[in-house]
Amino acid sequence: MKVIVGLGNPGPRYSRSRHNVGFEVAQRLARRWSLKLAPGPSRCQLGQGLVGSNPVRLVLPLTMMNRSGQAVAAVGKRWKLAPAELLVVCDDVSLPLGMIRLRPGGSDGGHKGLASILEELDTQEVPRLRVGIGSAKAAGDLTDFVLAPFTAAEKKKLDESLDLAEAACEVWVSRGLPAAMNRFNVRRAEAHV
Repeated sequence: MKVIVGLGNPGPRYSRSRHNVGFEVAQRLARRWSLKLAPGPSRCQLGQGLVGSNPVRLVLPLTMMNRSGQAVAAVGKRWKLAPAELLVVCDDVSLPLGMIRLRPGGSDGGHKGLASILEELDTQEVPRLRVGIGSAKAAGDLTDFVLAPFTAAEKKKLDESLDLAEAACEVWVSRGLPAAMNRFNVRRAEAHV
């Protein structure tokens, strides 16, 4: 089974924020794969079904971002998942808007939601898909930056990022992480969907 975890903060206040691109990717995948998102176990939204012949579950933790690990650990325990069966989708301030990056594991890179998941699962070997949201360096306060919406000028690049993230998730589900990394961990100008 493959489980894609989209990170974000619940509620309308955060729905269009930079920090919620993980939710946005999961919601787009639900539409793409005709999976209905409904209340699931352990404070999350859940969508499940088949993508081709592959069983897939989409999970959107409904805890605040910094406590995402609680929901992920609970569903992982309930479904007896190995960390390698997860793909966590989250925002990344170190990647330019329009770029994505897949990794099999590593540190949280300062992302509090990812840090919560790694702590709860007691491993850094959790695959993740980071979606670039632009640099906060010029914007000032990091919290204000990630909780702010994208500007109208950023919408085109945001859509490109989300399209790439959707396609990367689909390759991960059908062909695995190495295939997805080989195809999508390239410069934006070289990426092809």
